[in-house]
Amino acid sequence: MKVLTIDSATMVAGVSIVDENRLIGELTVNYQKTHSEKLLTAVDHLLQDVGLGINDMDAFGVVSGPGSFTGLRIGMATAKGFAQALNKPMVTISTLESLAHNLNHATGLVCPILDAQRNQVYSAIYRGVGDGHLEALCPEQAIGIEKLVELLQGYGEQKTYLVGDGIARFAEQISDALAQTVVATHQHAINRAGSAGVLAYRRFLQGKTCRYDQATLTYLRPSYAEEKHHEL
Repeated sequence: MKVLTIDSATMVAGVSIVDENRLIGELTVNYQKTHSEKLLTAVDHLLQDVGLGINDMDAFGVVSGPGSFTGLRIGMATAKGFAQALNKPMVTISTLESLAHNLNHATGLVCPILDAQRNQVYSAIYRGVGDGHLEALCPEQAIGIEKLVELLQGYGEQKTYLVGDGIARFAEQISDALAQTVVATHQHAINRAGSAGVLAYRRFLQGKTCRYDQATLTYLRPSYAEEKHHEL
């Protein structure tokens, strides 16, 4: 069984194919072009590279947020199109959980942070429980950086791994406030469709799937335009 997973939640666009034994292939693009320009091309290139067709897929995974509102919608529309056309199930994966699984063998806390603008981040806190699995210690949320630091301090002096595009802006501030902080290197800090794909395959085997018309996005907060509209 094979699952193709799409991740376009951030500036990075990626696609992966996973089966029961391995990550068959992964393609990541982190350069200039918009998701609408590169996503379908990435899917096509990956399928050609591994010698498979879209009809060989048993399910379609998609990273469902939080993240870029436009990027999320493009990824979801693409995955839904495949699932509807081929009558295959879908699996949705959290952006933050996928990011945390880039470091799923870390000992200590793993804190993914995505820059949500307006001095906020999208974040959650996970802890490694062995065998490449993580447990969530708090819910995903849009949160001010000072509040996030307070949450992390509440877990005591544990080693804390930071991952995600928010580290460029906030890692120093967080590190100054905590006793032990490890900042992920750039190849581990970005969204990886391979990590999302492994999670999607795991959920697929557990039967945690949905129809294409049941898959939804997770924004965690309204867009700036929507907030301004409600103020009028």
